[in-house]
Amino acid sequence: MNRRIVSIAALATACALAAVFSQSLAQDRYPNRPIRLVVASAPGGVHDVIARLWADGLNPSFGTIVIDNRGGGGGVIGIHEAQRAAPDGYNLLLGSNSTHILIPLISKQAGFDPRKDFDLATVFSITATAIAVEPGSPFRTLKQLIDAAKANPGKFSFAHAGVGSISHVAGEMFKQLAGGLDILPVPYKGMGPAQMDVVNGTVSMFVPNITGAVIGLHHGDKIRILAVNAPTRHPGMPEIPTAIESGLAGMITQNFFGIYAPAGTPKAFLDRINEATQQALADRGFQDRLAKAAFDPVRGLGPEQSKAYVAEEFDRWRKVVEAAGIKH
Repeated sequence: MNRRIVSIAALATACALAAVFSQSLAQDRYPNRPIRLVVASAPGGVHDVIARLWADGLNPSFGTIVIDNRGGGGGVIGIHEAQRAAPDGYNLLLGSNSTHILIPLISKQAGFDPRKDFDLATVFSITATAIAVEPGSPFRTLKQLIDAAKANPGKFSFAHAGVGSISHVAGEMFKQLAGGLDILPVPYKGMGPAQMDVVNGTVSMFVPNITGAVIGLHHGDKIRILAVNAPTRHPGMPEIPTAIESGLAGMITQNFFGIYAPAGTPKAFLDRINEATQQALADRGFQDRLAKAAFDPVRGLGPEQSKAYVAEEFDRWRKVVEAAGIKH
């Protein structure tokens, strides 16, 4: 064989081995520089709060995580920013029901496929929603509300944070599961204004995410929570029954939060993110910080388990969206 060919072949083999070694070394040292976590909303919202809690929880052992808020377009701007980023493990996205289920199901202009364009490292937290009425409402139980809505079609309304928001779709699920209630959805530009109109009695009810602020409104008699839309009662309001306990089978509307990366991110990096997240979730202090903000920690959902969970949620919400005919 020609010595030049042998030399070139040997050099190519050496380069290939060096590349493998270099990649392995980079993975062993990951992360060795700051990580960017894109949040597809403005500072101060639910997504921003949980993103900062996660970043702070991982910081002691994982390194610096920089929150990059990219609000606008109902979340699409931030999602596209993460979608275009390099799949190098240093560009991540906080994902949720809104970003990876409701937006692609509802928006004609979504411009991304949540299952093809992103990889999922872990689902680490959930927050339930609740069914709440105005403070002056005569209803003390969910059954009373449902019975009154059935007897007075078109007379009730529910406030939500905008077409396609979880507060909107959860309200539609409530109507469907309760037998097709005729309750008018009233859209607002965000949950803040929607919440205020329930507090002042302009709108009959709403289906908010359970946050520390919402629990405070309930305990302060500013709103009245009738039921929690989760498999179990909420520790911050143990006296409030679940919707299922109240006779509304299947009424589970929880918002999950997970860490996504652009498709093609090395699996070793996704596994490392999950490992660091599980370590944080095992810390009692981190658990307490999540609970104080009304987020429930979810432990043990690695990349594959998280992917299966989100796929089930996608199919469940798809049926609700199609039955309600929600599009924008």
